[in-house]
Amino acid sequence: MRLILLGPPGAGKGTQAAFITEAFGIPQISTGDMLRAAVKAQTPLGIEAKKIMDGGGLVSDDIIIGLVRDRLQQPDCKRGYLFDGFPRTIPQAEALDRSLEAMGRRLTAVLLIEVPDDVLVQRISGRRICTDGHVYHVDFNPPEQDDVCDVDGNALEQRPDDAPEKVKRRLEVYHEQTAPLEDYYDDLGVLQRFDGTRSPDEVREHISATLSTLRLEESA
Repeated sequence: MRLILLGPPGAGKGTQAAFITEAFGIPQISTGDMLRAAVKAQTPLGIEAKKIMDGGGLVSDDIIIGLVRDRLQQPDCKRGYLFDGFPRTIPQAEALDRSLEAMGRRLTAVLLIEVPDDVLVQRISGRRICTDGHVYHVDFNPPEQDDVCDVDGNALEQRPDDAPEKVKRRLEVYHEQTAPLEDYYDDLGVLQRFDGTRSPDEVREHISATLSTLRLEESA
């Protein structure tokens, strides 16, 4: 199962990624994790990336693709993998296609979790968190007492990135940079859409049924 997980911030990708990797026994591949591992191991790509990041620059697509190629050669990727947070742009998607083709592989599916922007703003901006990390939501999981954690009595706060105006800006960036991937993968015939407004369990069941069918088709 060679998969890509797409969807805007707040769509529930983290929850579904955890399920997919456990249910199908495949690793979750994050470019952030790869960068940190390469820098820590001081690989040639890691050293190059560290120089760029230390200078305040953005790591180039060439370095990211190189990290991806190295990661896909590792033993735990033999059964497949789940890309989360990559690719983010059409050039990255095209580079990934070329890399997979050179390895004699192809994507099984691209999983898109769709949620309207107004729902996402409500989901994210309604989150409240205490200093010990307990999370609440003003609409879906409110504390017993306003702005006070039920567990430790600490004050609940809204993270700066969760403010409505910040959420809207994050969604604008997503639509500008990443949403075009939907058409790209739809044209390739590998895009699978899931309704992220449904409960996490319902989304999980839909994803599970879809991937189980695709796995049977591949093994036929």
